[in-house]
Amino acid sequence: MTLSSVTAITPSAVTLLLVEDDDVDAMSIERGFRKQRIANDIVRARDGIEALDLLRDDAVGTPYIILLDLQMPRMNGLEFLEQLRNDPVLFNSVVFVLTTSPAEEDITASYRKYIAGYFVKDGAGDGFLDVVEMLQGYWKIVHLPLVDDGKSNINNRTH
Repeated sequence: MTLSSVTAITPSAVTLLLVEDDDVDAMSIERGFRKQRIANDIVRARDGIEALDLLRDDAVGTPYIILLDLQMPRMNGLEFLEQLRNDPVLFNSVVFVLTTSPAEEDITASYRKYIAGYFVKDGAGDGFLDVVEMLQGYWKIVHLPLVDDGKSNINNRTH
């Protein structure tokens, strides 16, 4: 992969891949985006397998940021991160974890997979508004470089 562009991306061009099996939590995050008048696209996967399929099929669009739950059926968040980081195209994806687990072993295991941040749902603000505001600020400020994998562009971050 070669660096093809470091052009600033407009914040509205960033897609959120929400990997969350809980319908109520997913609706709360979507509601938080509407409440903050954030019109970015949100693509939802209910587990890690579905998320990887969407990413590998280019169904998410680029650039994107992943908001990942850890406790999910079929493939949990840590298993997803393992697969993502071992993928030659997707390994540099920007991932934030939003989960119910405050367990130190989950936090440590997640950061060892190069996540950008770890949020516990209980402390994420009313309707996850604190997380929504943080994501909005993040993609307004951070420049997400694009890489050329020979077929498409994906977002990239250095670990």
